[in-house]
Amino acid sequence: MAEHEFPRIKRLPPYVFAEVDSIKSRARAAGEDIIDFGMGNPDSATPSHIVDKLVETVNNSRTHRYSNSRGIPGLRKAVADYYKRRFNVDIDPETEAIVTLGSKEGLANLAQAISMPGDVFMVPDPCYPIHAFGFIIAGATVRSVPIGQGIDFMEGLERAVKNCSPHPVGLIINFPANPTAEVADLDFYACIVDFCRHHDLYVISDNAYAEIYFDEPPPSILQVPGAKDVAIEFYSLSKTYSMPGWRIGFGLGNHSLIAALTRIKSYVDYGAFTPVQVAATAALCGPQDCVEETRTLYRERRDVLVEGLAQAGWEVPLPKATMFAWAPIPPAFSHLGSVAFSKLLLSEAKVAVSPGLGFGEYGDNHVRFALVENLHRTRQALRSIKALMKNSGKLAEDYEKRVAS
Repeated sequence: MAEHEFPRIKRLPPYVFAEVDSIKSRARAAGEDIIDFGMGNPDSATPSHIVDKLVETVNNSRTHRYSNSRGIPGLRKAVADYYKRRFNVDIDPETEAIVTLGSKEGLANLAQAISMPGDVFMVPDPCYPIHAFGFIIAGATVRSVPIGQGIDFMEGLERAVKNCSPHPVGLIINFPANPTAEVADLDFYACIVDFCRHHDLYVISDNAYAEIYFDEPPPSILQVPGAKDVAIEFYSLSKTYSMPGWRIGFGLGNHSLIAALTRIKSYVDYGAFTPVQVAATAALCGPQDCVEETRTLYRERRDVLVEGLAQAGWEVPLPKATMFAWAPIPPAFSHLGSVAFSKLLLSEAKVAVSPGLGFGEYGDNHVRFALVENLHRTRQALRSIKALMKNSGKLAEDYEKRVAS
């Protein structure tokens, strides 16, 4: 059969991270020791009381049957109780909550549920890839709105809506943000809700890093009075409880959006494995000292990394939340762009990071460090980066010559 170019796949550009990952894989195959800050993949073990509950439940053969695509009632109640405790937000577990296979799946299936070809959604740039590509895969069009230090995001939104035809359907936001680690306060969320109500837009909030903070606890958009008229929020246990491979998250808020997502999920999956959902309930309802331990771990890694980079001559803002540091490319290398600089860092310092271009056009002057290496490995990486920075002029020149030849 002749090779066929599928139209939906053609809308997806080559995955920027794959280029760096390929070099990283070849280096490791050759026996090189690569210190990997690339993927935001927590390296800590899931707390034992959560694992114990999984084991206990999986030993009951009745839990091996199909589950519930919108989540077992006990887990939906547990996440509603969590939102009440943490944010003082009332959630109806029957109509305003759904369990998802991580926040990524929830976002992607919501995009399928509410998008038609030609629909427009506004997405910050830079952003986590699924925030844009979930809607692109669903056939919609994405309008990028620049975000970052020194950029008036609300002004950009106003301009985007004014100049958009057809009128956009919704807006995606993510705070604490991946990749930029920016945080938002309740006043900002109030402006977003007011803006979306005024312009008849839905707002989709990704709150996956709500518990990975180092200063004030980040708010939820659902705390804004009337937010549920326009907003849905996704939350995940992946980072909070070191459960990335368990694939468990939630959507909460606007009942129409929850109903649409529920309808789609009823066709495409039977929900997460029941023992995973029971263990997730234990995570939310059980002892929470493990969450503070996780925060402490990332805070220590953040401080060592950012201080060490500064000592090497690479100034990086201290993130207030998330498990990432969003690092401007050092001036000596800024002309290379994020992909070439990431390759250089990998080849010369044996350190892997994520190129900012993978998160959008406006990310190309940054790279992202994920705080997933222990302190010993982080200090080892810093020594290599310091050596690279001392020799920055010659390395940049040599790299350009190699590319040109």
